[in-house]
Amino acid sequence: MAQALGLDFGTTNTVLAMADGGATRSMAFTSTAGTADSMRTALSFMKDAQLGASALKVEAGHAAIRQFIDNPGDCRFLQSIKTFAASALFQGTIIFGKRQSFEDLMEIFIRRLRHYAGESWPDETSRIIAGRPVHFAGANPDPALAVQRYNEALTRFGFPEIHYVYEPVAAAFYFAQNLKSDATVLVADFGGGTTDYSLIRFETRAGKLTATPIGHSGVGVAGDHFDARMIDNIVAPQIGKGSHFKSFDKVLEVPSNYYASFSRWNQLSIFKTSREFEDLKKLVRTALEPEKLEIFVDLIDHDEGYPLYQAVSATKMALSSAEEAPFDFAPLGRGGRRTIKRSDFESWIVDDLARIEGALDEVLDKTETKSGGIDKVFLTGGTSFVPAVRRIFTERFERGRIESGGELLSIAHGLALIGERDDISQWTVQ
Repeated sequence: MAQALGLDFGTTNTVLAMADGGATRSMAFTSTAGTADSMRTALSFMKDAQLGASALKVEAGHAAIRQFIDNPGDCRFLQSIKTFAASALFQGTIIFGKRQSFEDLMEIFIRRLRHYAGESWPDETSRIIAGRPVHFAGANPDPALAVQRYNEALTRFGFPEIHYVYEPVAAAFYFAQNLKSDATVLVADFGGGTTDYSLIRFETRAGKLTATPIGHSGVGVAGDHFDARMIDNIVAPQIGKGSHFKSFDKVLEVPSNYYASFSRWNQLSIFKTSREFEDLKKLVRTALEPEKLEIFVDLIDHDEGYPLYQAVSATKMALSSAEEAPFDFAPLGRGGRRTIKRSDFESWIVDDLARIEGALDEVLDKTETKSGGIDKVFLTGGTSFVPAVRRIFTERFERGRIESGGELLSIAHGLALIGERDDISQWTVQ
């Protein structure tokens, strides 16, 4: 029996790790898309006559993406599910005539992962330890609501114990396994939807690793926000942002809220079925530049959100190692190919960078900790590779103190290791 199961239910990717006797391993998932030890946090639903009139073929992760790409127009695709967890406004979404709550979606996603894991899924687990951000994503996040929803979904699996640990604390614990001496460690965890910090003092007493939490902070800004800024500056002007339409004898600007929905991956499938989208299609008739809105409508109708996400991510990744990079997205037509400068990208995210740095100031100020009092800085998550993000740390801390690694696996493995501790209550969020 596996002692503990660590669940890193991420905005972008999800990882499950098992611990038994101090050793951990990632759970492998085998689907129609192959085998992987991390899964994109995504779901797809499609009617399948072979399963019956009312049954749906449901896939998760990479298989969901494959099903969506292979069946454009026939498939309902959802991603970044986690961003809805703390939103009281999100009461569910209609999928082929049936309302699915957040708890339902989380349960469906994990059940598909259990199916993909096959025999490697443990028959019995004493505990599941789920990671949670210090601050959830969203405009007015309700952390108590998010944990309530997590609890409802996980309870349906019959786990004997369910515990919650801050994600950066789990990453810190994973990192601390390799410490050679006592140290005060700052962990910065850059996820898809949130940036979280934990400051922890690690010491070895009688051969056992102990930890004293010093402070936490976080902000609902991370990699997805950077992607949204790119869409807002590269794509949105070409599909009508800032353009106008006629309303009787007035000339008005096309509402900007359409573009806010378009720039958020998790909103796209919901936007397609919304009244807002129906209103947008009506605006084409009175628009002064109707060809732009027509492209906008086509992108939504043909489910081009995920291909756009891939194009934006590729450009952002390339800008981490180059001063300029190509952006190539054919559905935009002639405007879909251009060169993006890193300096421009950094100017677009300047406000986001300020909030990320502000959260760092918060944890240091609250704990009255000087930069010189931190022995190690551990950066985890894909956004830590963005040069402008990394400069926040290299300008404050000596380069020799800064380490990174385990971008996808550190949180899940740290959660599983914490799950084996007798003093688990010291690490969990009550």
